[in-house]
Formats: sequence, C-alpha cells, structure tokens
Amino acid sequence: MFAMTLWLGNTAYLYISVAFAQMLKAIMPVAVFILGVAAGLEMMSCRMLLIMSIISFGVLVASYGELNINWIGVVYQMGGVVGEALRLIFMELLVKRKGIKLNPISLMYYVSPCSAICLFVPWIFLEKSKMEGNGTWNFHFVVLTLNSLCTFALNLSVFLVISHTSALTIRVAGVVKDWVVVLVSALLFADTKLTIINLFGYAIAIAGVAAYNNHKLKKEASKVPSETPADGDSIPLVSQAYTNTER
Repeated sequence: MFAMTLWLGNTAYLYISVAFAQMLKAIMPVAVFILGVAAGLEMMSCRMLLIMSIISFGVLVASYGELNINWIGVVYQMGGVVGEALRLIFMELLVKRKGIKLNPISLMYYVSPCSAICLFVPWIFLEKSKMEGNGTWNFHFVVLTLNSLCTFALNLSVFLVISHTSALTIRVAGVVKDWVVVLVSALLFADTKLTIINLFGYAIAIAGVAAYNNHKLKKEASKVPSETPADGDSIPLVSQAYTNTER
C-alpha cells in the first residue's frame, strides 16, 4: 500500500498542480474513517459522519473551483488516497491491535524494503524503457538526498503519532499540513492559480478538521475520570491520560 501511494500519488503530479493534489488529499480522512469502521478501529456515529461530510463537501467545492482540472490526474490521486488510507489502517492494526509492539524504526526497517521491491517490479516494465529512451539518467544528488531525509522524518513522525493516537487522527491533522503546501506552492509554482472558490472550499474542509479535533478532545477528556489505575500505576496512567488529552 505504501508503494501504491508513492506510485499513484507521484504520477498525479504529472497531470495536476501541487495545490490541487493537496486539496484532493483532504478527502483522505473520510476514506480512513470508512475503512477504519470496516476494520473495527473506529465507531460509526452521526457526529463523525457529519464531520466527514463537511470535509468532503469542502474538497468538492475546492475541486469545482479548479481552473485546469485533469481527470486522469484526479483518478491517479484518488488511487493514491485509497492506498494511503489502507496503509494507515494496516499500520494501526500491526502496531496497536495485533500485539506487534514494533517501535517506529523497526517498523520502517520492515516496511521500506518491501515498498522498494513493490516499486522496483513495475518500474522495470513501465518506466525503465522510457528512461533509457531519454538518454542519460540525470539525478540531482543533493535534491534526492534532501528528499530522502524529509521522507524519513515524515514517516518516522507518522509512525509515532499512530502509535499514540489513531490512523484517522494523523490524516485529519495532515489536512493542516496540506494547507501550508497549497499556499507555498501557489507562491513557488507558476501552474498553481488559486481562486476564491478554491480557498472557500478548503476553508470548509479545515472547519471539519477543527470540529474533529474538538470531538476527539472531548472524547478523551471523558475517559480520564473513568480510568481506575492499578496500585503503583496511578502516576503513569494519569500522565498518559493527560498527554492523550492534550494531543
């Protein structure tokens, strides 16, 4: 799933702008929530459905305001969204629900080689001949190294957040990160043109994110008084509950 996310998500950038791709990614909390309910990781509720609907509506409005929409790129991006949602669900199942207590570095140790193999096989059949036809391969070593370091830091932080919260939380919080990417890309890339409808739709999605965060905080706070710590464990349990509430 990680390999599928990278493959389809990166291919989408050949057809749509960075800003529009990030706007489409805002639909991911909805995908994670639906798959999480199917896997038994999330509880279905009317309030959560309303919040997810608000986020989805915001993304639809932002898409309606896109000037240069390319449906091929949209399909690739949606495929990447599904792959990312499944990846996060599987990670939560492995780390929290199946008793496999792997730390983030150990998890990356197993996931990264598998992802490399899954990307290497389609590369041989689909991209190798095109790269050879274009002549000498030209890799910018500094850019590639910086990209790899950023990716490593991102994946490490994702694993840490999932181990303490949930897959849905990391994706909803990621919408805020996407806002920053949208604004920065509008300043850096000439093909990114933001309209009022774009910004209005994305603002609706951010409002859904805020509603979700408020709902999760209230839910965590309601659990604190009901916890009955065992002897000798009162301080760690209270500290953990307080930390989870702040998150």
